Amino acid sequence: MRDVLGRKRWFFLQITGRRRIGKTALIQQALRHAGVEKTLYVQIPDSDPSGVVAACNGYLETFGLPHRISSLAELAKLVGMLAREGYVLALDEFQYFHRKKLFDFCSFLQAEVDELAADADRVPGGLIVSGSIHAEMTALLEDRDAPLFHRTTDVLELDHLDISSVREILLSHADDSPERLLFLWNLFEGVPKFYRDAYERGVLGADRRALLEQLFFSSSSPLRNEADNWFLRELRGRYDMVLQYLASHPGCTNADIEAALANVSPAGEVSQVGGYLQTLSQRYRMIERRLPIFAAARARSGRYYIRDNFLRAWLSALQRPVSAVAFRPVEALVKQADERLATVEGYGLEDLVAQVYEERSRRGIGDFSLTESINGYWDRGDVEIDLVAIDEDDKRIRFGSCKRNDTNLPSSIDALERSVHRFMTAHKRFRQWHIEYICIAPSICDEVRQAITARAAIPQSLGDLVAEL
Repeated sequence: MRDVLGRKRWFFLQITGRRRIGKTALIQQALRHAGVEKTLYVQIPDSDPSGVVAACNGYLETFGLPHRISSLAELAKLVGMLAREGYVLALDEFQYFHRKKLFDFCSFLQAEVDELAADADRVPGGLIVSGSIHAEMTALLEDRDAPLFHRTTDVLELDHLDISSVREILLSHADDSPERLLFLWNLFEGVPKFYRDAYERGVLGADRRALLEQLFFSSSSPLRNEADNWFLRELRGRYDMVLQYLASHPGCTNADIEAALANVSPAGEVSQVGGYLQTLSQRYRMIERRLPIFAAARARSGRYYIRDNFLRAWLSALQRPVSAVAFRPVEALVKQADERLATVEGYGLEDLVAQVYEERSRRGIGDFSLTESINGYWDRGDVEIDLVAIDEDDKRIRFGSCKRNDTNLPSSIDALERSVHRFMTAHKRFRQWHIEYICIAPSICDEVRQAITARAAIPQSLGDLVAEL
């Protein structure tokens, strides 16, 4: 952002990322640090043209600008005029211009952008567009048939905070115990806004149930309506049913989803499951289809997962208790939500460990360098390996079992060895490689470590893995 603003010439910057990831805060901070005084921020409403015009005029008044518009065409002309005057304009929720009733704005803006680009050295201002629905932002700015195709000068995609950043927050404001890291990461992942909410409520370092009560169950809780407002408000009917099933059955197959919906749907509607899954994965990026490591892209062994930790935690553990807060004692509902979250954390641990492994390898930390993304492996029958890590350079392959309770690790080694035997049968190129077995839990006591080591496996706690980050 500093580089873009420091050019002092026309730019058209696209910023994408999930809701609450910090797009608006990044823009505000960057403009302030760059000393940009001429700014205009407009949050585009999900409305018709008259609603957008009214919202823009409201922001113009708020920012002390005398201009007013009466149409989308005039909004586009305003962008060009202000950019020539040295203003940096930010249009937030830009994806709403993908709506049919607002789409004409893209053609109006194209004409202005082309003129500004042709005279870029003499245009001191610029335009920032940001949005949270990736597919619609892509359709507006990157599809070849779109009016604004190839017009952006810069693209920035914001992702979650990495594990080391989350750990830095905990070291500064709470504690970095592996149990707290797993609890908060499974709930908030790397969304800065959520950690800030917990900090401002004074519960970032509190016990689990105090944090849940303050953030979700009181009348002024900041996250009480978060999922409904920012994830689910645009979805209706069967989409919600699919998400609910995926939240409580992570790693299910297409056939599993079809069977579940068949039990509650009229005849004929189950055939639409593929369309629901495609929309949720491609347009909203709420779910993803994972394949076992080394599987072909068109393999039928794919499993579906909710991509976002917060959405998964909300649907599987928090939504129903929070909705019942007016009818049952809060203490009982918080206890119920906490117990359900503990179950979800079992699945979240695998994702967290995979991310930690990749982050360690990227930073050159630890004893294992990855040469491809870490993943799980499964097959028909009882073959199930939580993690498979590949070091092609040193011909090492590491197979892992993850358990939230460390006492379950020693008994899991037999099943892991059987699954690895099936893996080796299917992937013969690894037979001459050095094979390692790892057993992972948030914390591992000395007695369990000794039992794991006695089975020629490597005990690794989450605390061990993040210590050097």
